[in-house]
Amino acid sequence: MERIYIGMGSNLAAPQRQLRNAIEALAQLPGTTVAGVSAFYQSDSLLPGQPRYTNAVAALDSSLAPLQLLDALQGIENDQGRERLERWGPRTLDLDILLFGDRLIDEPRLKVPHYQMHLRAFVLYPLAELAPTLRLPDGKPLSDLLATCPFVGLERLHPAESHQ
Repeated sequence: MERIYIGMGSNLAAPQRQLRNAIEALAQLPGTTVAGVSAFYQSDSLLPGQPRYTNAVAALDSSLAPLQLLDALQGIENDQGRERLERWGPRTLDLDILLFGDRLIDEPRLKVPHYQMHLRAFVLYPLAELAPTLRLPDGKPLSDLLATCPFVGLERLHPAESHQ
């Protein structure tokens, strides 16, 4: 079993419901337990003109191999109506492997740690809720990333709003 962190986001078709459904689907994966879920956050899209995103991070304990997990996550996305029409376009659900234990993964289909997580407050702050003392595979503390990525443009939703 390895501790894996999954970034979740949605800005279409009832985003909070999409994330709740994704959490339920993650709990059904073989050899996998959902160990925790952050609060939900709202943030502006990286591209102008899109609806705001709802984001969260889930912690999994799983015995799945990295590419098995990636395939399972893409299956969950597809089951929830994900269409890949444009890079960073609007989506019903986006599930990204942020960290996979202490592994550094550099394969054509999968880069871990997630290649832009250090730039994204909507990833770092929910991750810090689950693992405030986390160190990345290179030894860098998560707190160092937070110090250079201000909590700007994020709105933390009240827990009752997030997980109803």
